[in-house]
Amino acid sequence: MKAIIVGAGIAGLVAARQLGLAGWQVLVLERSASPRPDGYMMDFFGPGVEASEQIGLYPYLSEVAYQVEAAEYVDPSGRVTASLDYRTFADLAGGKVLSLLRPDMEHAARKALQEVPEGQVELRYGVHIQRMELDGVQVRLWAGDGQEVETADLLIGADGIHSAVRAAFFGPEQDFLRPLGMRAAAFIVHEPVLNQQLKNRFVLSDTVDRTAGIYGLRDGQVASFLVYRQDPTAKLGESADRLRRIFAGTGQRVDRLLELCPANPYDDVVAQVVMPCWHHRSVVLIGDAAAAVSLLAGQGGAMAVCAAAALGDALGEVSSKEQIPAALAEYERVMRPKISTAQASGRRAANSFLPRHRLGLLWRRLILRSTKLPGVDRLVAAQIVKRLAK
Repeated sequence: MKAIIVGAGIAGLVAARQLGLAGWQVLVLERSASPRPDGYMMDFFGPGVEASEQIGLYPYLSEVAYQVEAAEYVDPSGRVTASLDYRTFADLAGGKVLSLLRPDMEHAARKALQEVPEGQVELRYGVHIQRMELDGVQVRLWAGDGQEVETADLLIGADGIHSAVRAAFFGPEQDFLRPLGMRAAAFIVHEPVLNQQLKNRFVLSDTVDRTAGIYGLRDGQVASFLVYRQDPTAKLGESADRLRRIFAGTGQRVDRLLELCPANPYDDVVAQVVMPCWHHRSVVLIGDAAAAVSLLAGQGGAMAVCAAAALGDALGEVSSKEQIPAALAEYERVMRPKISTAQASGRRAANSFLPRHRLGLLWRRLILRSTKLPGVDRLVAAQIVKRLAK
């Protein structure tokens, strides 16, 4: 059996590993010329941890995790207005909460491919797919500059929120994309002085309609995570200039980061993907292509690993093309409840992450400050863990 996976992100790489271990021949095609260096930090716990432990991926992820001690909100003058202790969350989640940078997660998934027998998985970067077709129970792709035809028994779309596979076989993007009224940007810069100031903390701006999050990485680097409300009908213009304008006055640290902002950082709509079905004949979608939960849910990486593991389990015993539809239906049956919970969490986060007015800002401060009271800290943390880790 042969599978073609479009997209070498977390979901695509983990799915390639699981299918390769099950004896499938797997070809992974990625449009980017090389692994993408930029991305934002994610909390990885709950169902993601369970799935990664079951498939043996957890040691690779823990190897690249950051030890975050606290998240702090600061006002434009740099004064801390509220904070949250990460250790409480780790305790309530069974002691296994990993703070992972997206490119590091992809690196860990690529490293885990070394467990697959040689020749089972091929990974190609810089491949532009010209055309995709279903031919009976097979899939044909015209890919690469020479338009070489690749044929497989199964096509897996793991190509993100703007999936080309989804558009080709399920319908136009607007039928499934559910914008949440905001955009997010992320980039990484080398800034040793600012890196030292952060000291294992997430620092977030305590501001209305926009939030800038920054944190120190290894080797003197600093990562940013910028979320802001945006009229979907407004002209965007050049990303770096727009970000500097929107986040002006947020604070000196953010100003410094934006001075170093690259011309074309990651900058995209915050949205969910909602579909009635994730598979069609010999095509299936996983990860954000099938059911983006939105980056505000904090569970995108976890759901990607869960989906890849569930798909690998469902297809692991398949030995003929006739068995594929039932396996894909089983994958979807397992994943639907997890996705529903994560997407509901993402919608709640969208309503609270960016306060629309000062009253909402003060209410968030009050809630976070209450976590310092004996017993209340664990109560608030337990509710958040309960919502996200089902």
